[in-house]
Amino acid sequence: MSEAVNESAVRFKSRLMSGSEIERTLVRLAHEIVEKSNGSEDLALVGIKRRGIPLAERLGRLISEIEKHPVDTGVLDVRLYRDDLSTQDVRPMVAPGAIGFDVNGRDVVLCDDVLYTGRTIRAALDALFAHGRPRRVQLAVLIDRGHRELPIEATYVGRYVPTSSREIIEVKFREVDDSEQVLLVERID
Repeated sequence: MSEAVNESAVRFKSRLMSGSEIERTLVRLAHEIVEKSNGSEDLALVGIKRRGIPLAERLGRLISEIEKHPVDTGVLDVRLYRDDLSTQDVRPMVAPGAIGFDVNGRDVVLCDDVLYTGRTIRAALDALFAHGRPRRVQLAVLIDRGHRELPIEATYVGRYVPTSSREIIEVKFREVDDSEQVLLVERID
């Protein structure tokens, strides 16, 4: 999950991916998902709010084109399931939303933009299982930057980007940011 960044507190280091590189990476990930899933019969993609949603929707469209039939895509809001809420001043009052389809017995691929500590994915698993019991759950991420605090690994990774703890990955999708790129920035403290 991309971190919220105060623009004045960071400096640009490099552009890791352009829009066309993101698109090529998603095409590769879609083919990997189809191959490892032996098709898409019971496959469903669930995007973790916020930037996991366009990732799931794009992968769903690509897989639908490959397999010649629609693939369910849904949305998961994990804010109520975060284990770090108690460290924040105000707890959000969020009504849990429905994913949009029945997850029971399905092969679900959770989608998020960046895999970092693993805490967002742990919250997503809790939220997903509150909706039902999938047959199998896998994880697809655009960027895996390391620094795991929990034993969570992605099944499908667009790119591995080793980072320092001061560095931040900013994923920009046109659906959310009106821009299409992946940036590496560094905290200025």
